Amino acid sequence: MSILESQLETWSKQGAIQTPKKLHEDIRRALKQSWSSTIEFPEIYLQGSYKNDTNIYGDSDVDVVVQSNKTYYYDVSSLPNHQQNLFQSSSTPATYDWDSFRSDVLVALRRYFGDSSVTAGDNCLIIKDGSSRLTADVLVCFQYRKYINYFSSYNENFIEGVHFFSYKGNRWITNFPDPHYKNGVQKNAQFVTNGWFKPTVRIFKNARTYLINKNVISSKIAPSYFLQCLLYNVPDRFFGYSYNRTFLNILTWLYETDISNCICQNGQIDLFGNTPEQWSLGDANILKNALINLWNNW
Repeated sequence: MSILESQLETWSKQGAIQTPKKLHEDIRRALKQSWSSTIEFPEIYLQGSYKNDTNIYGDSDVDVVVQSNKTYYYDVSSLPNHQQNLFQSSSTPATYDWDSFRSDVLVALRRYFGDSSVTAGDNCLIIKDGSSRLTADVLVCFQYRKYINYFSSYNENFIEGVHFFSYKGNRWITNFPDPHYKNGVQKNAQFVTNGWFKPTVRIFKNARTYLINKNVISSKIAPSYFLQCLLYNVPDRFFGYSYNRTFLNILTWLYETDISNCICQNGQIDLFGNTPEQWSLGDANILKNALINLWNNW
């Protein structure tokens, strides 16, 4: 017996949106109150499921980015030599370093939320939940630029990402939340999947949570980000008509397709690989098989 349309429709619903927005504004307010007038104010924005409208009921942590554009990291390896030389001759060394930026953000958050409410994690600063506040993972990062062309600082083209340091891994990490967001909007657009992509992501996230709660799969094998990236690779024609048909179409595609060449939704990174920023193909197959079994034995 297949999963009922009514169940899939319930799973398609978006979770709360007002509380994350308020938390985002509180973080902006916290930095405004303490930020030095001599340092360029950072860019602050939501990311993750709340930014991408794929949050489901029960989602707790809010992902907020605090990004300095005063200092940026870059990749010019794809530029021809003369453009690389132009870039190098016009660039100046950064004066605002990672430790100073992260420390400034941490101090501002603790002044506003209280010392005991803000802890420093590996990749993020963590604001603990309160009576009317969700937990927030605050990613402190520098801007990252993957250059497409460069002729001058007024005539340049790059893909924007974020760059931050992992203390546990003792290494720098690069990701691309802005292309991820824009590609998701495009995938959900009227003449692409006609608004079916994001509700479908929420359905699959709820199905995964159902499997976790039933102790069918581990909570560690299918993070939301990787699951959404996998669904981004599903051809547009498989979305639509009904939730039941969409779910079955996608399961069929997953069963018949070699998914090893899938890309992340940001379009910049392979989905499967050996880095911490990539998914295990074995874990994806465990999830796939569990979802197929769930459909067949509902």
